[in-house]
This record gives sequence, structure tokens and C-alpha cells, in this order.
Amino acid sequence: MRQDLMEKGNMARPTEMNLSQVDPTDEPPLRWGLASIILVSFLVGAAMNGHIFWLLCVKMKRTVNTIWFLHLTLSYLVSCSCLPFFVVQDVLNFRWVFGPFLCRAVNFCIAVGMLTPVFLLTIISLDRYLITCHPVWSRRNRTKPRARRVLAGVWTLSVVMSIPYLVSYVIQGDKKEVCMKNFAFFIIEDKDKAEALHYKIDLAVFVVRLLLTFLFPFFIIVGCYHWMCQEIKKKKLARRAGKPFQVLVVSVACFFIFRLPFYLYYALSLLHKDPRTVEVLRIIFSISLCLNICLTPILYLFVGEKFKQVFRTSTVVLLKKGFIMPIEDTNAGEESGHMNDGSSMQMMPVQWNNLASP
Repeated sequence: MRQDLMEKGNMARPTEMNLSQVDPTDEPPLRWGLASIILVSFLVGAAMNGHIFWLLCVKMKRTVNTIWFLHLTLSYLVSCSCLPFFVVQDVLNFRWVFGPFLCRAVNFCIAVGMLTPVFLLTIISLDRYLITCHPVWSRRNRTKPRARRVLAGVWTLSVVMSIPYLVSYVIQGDKKEVCMKNFAFFIIEDKDKAEALHYKIDLAVFVVRLLLTFLFPFFIIVGCYHWMCQEIKKKKLARRAGKPFQVLVVSVACFFIFRLPFYLYYALSLLHKDPRTVEVLRIIFSISLCLNICLTPILYLFVGEKFKQVFRTSTVVLLKKGFIMPIEDTNAGEESGHMNDGSSMQMMPVQWNNLASP
């Protein structure tokens, strides 16, 4: 019975990056190639995200904006820490050798690491919208203690939504053990009933995830940028948005572009479409996830900068230009919530390009 479920489930029930869910007849060059991409992504992602996380913690002034990106970088580090397990799994032809505890832990951590960024990018976009369109309200209410409370809520939500991914286990097949998930939480002896229940729960999880972690955030973020662009156009600030705005736009765009293949793969898997098409999408989404993890910190440095200038400028200076907004650098009210003169508040969006010297 369990072997039947394994064979049925490996193609039909994807996780964020459960690379065991593939056709076991994959050619070795394909497996080794994918393992190499994941390994390089781990090395680059760990080095870049770790370096930026350290700089944000130690070298840069703590502002609301740097706090947002500190936790965004941390979420990418969580995802990055899971990649070595998938490298080994690919090299061993999708055999899981780390035991049931790590099977559950890795699935859970990669889910948390991939849910948190979408919530954070939504919060950051809303924050930037309030700064641009409602500067008076933002100056009064945008404080670091409140930002930390919001972040606590974001991480809690991500953890709660990832709990189903703890229901993973190692199944002993005919030749090897594999790590797969089972959202049904139990095994029903009747094969047809078990498969029907697994499918219904998988479908429900997919719909909830699609709505809460892709469509709703996407429309909220698009709405924020629409109203921000209207405000910038009305006040003729198009050339004064500055690098912080560009960094956020690129981060959001890359996140949704890299995340789309996962939902296409998940949907086609549930619909039992052509296995080859599903397999191609699986490879694409695995690569796109790796690129999202390792390229995002590099984009922080290159966005809005001349290519050669990046290599002549210290990383701290580049990060300050990308993360610290002048209204934060000079806003004493952010610490105490104190309100200054309203006229200066109205000018906050105009000051985006007047970046403070490091």
C-alpha cells in the first residue's frame, strides 16, 4: 500500500523543492547538472546573503527599511541552508539518506524560507506606498518597535502555514528510501479512498497557497505601485525615486517571475498532465528557485549603478544607497514617534534621491 502511494505521489504532490518527486528514469547527466546548479546556488547564495546579513546587522544604521531587508535576507538564508540536502539527493538518484527527522525538518524550513519573502515584500511595498502617498501618517506611525511587531506576525504566519510540511516521512521503496509528503496525515488502507483524499487535500492546499502567497500579494503590490506611480507623476518626482525604490521594484519583479514556474508545475501535477511537461517545469522551477536565492543579493548591489562603479565602491556604501532612505537617516521621529512640522513631512518623497554620504 505505502509503495503504491509513493509511486503515485512522487509526481503528483510537489513541495517547494522536493526534488524526489521525479521520474526515477532521469538520465544521470540531467541529475548531475541540476545538482551542480543547486550546489553553485548554495555557495553563492550563502556567501552573498550571509555577507549582506552581517553588514545589515553590524555595519549599517538600524532603520525600518534596513530591518525589513535584514529579515528578507534571513529568509533567503533559511532557504539556502536546505539546498545541500537536495544536492546529495540528486546525486544519489533521489534517494533520501538523512532519516525521517531531517526529511520533515528540511521540508518545513524550505517552506518557511519561501513563504516569508512574499509576505515581507508585500509589507515593504505597503510601507513604501504609505511613505509616498501618506507621508504625514507614515511619519507619525512608522517606528522600529511597530516594524518588529509586524515582522513577528510575518514569521508566525509563515511558520503556521508551513506546519503541514512537517507531515513528511521516509518511505522504504523496493530499492531506496525517498522523502515525500502526505497531507492526509494518516494512511487509509483502501487505495482508492486514500488517493482521493490525498488529491483533495493537495488541491485545497494548492488553492490556499496560490491565493495567499501569490495572487493576493501580487495584486496588493501592483496596486501599491500603481498609486505610487500616480503620486510620483503628479508631483513630477519620476527622476527622484532613488535607488531604494529601484531595489524594491526589482526584488518584487524577480520574486514573482522566479516563483511562477512553481505554481505552473504544481497545477499541472495535480491535473496529471503529460509527465514530460511536468518534469520540464520541475527542472525550471528548481533552477528559478535557486536563482531567486542567489541572485537577489547581487541585484541589491547592481541596481541603479554603473557596472564598473560597483567594483570600485565598497559593499557597505552600495547597501546604504539601496536600503537607507534619507527620510530615515534624518528622521529622529522614527525613534520616538515624535511628529515634526507637517510641511517637512510633505517633502519626504522629494528627498529620496538626496542620499546621505556613508
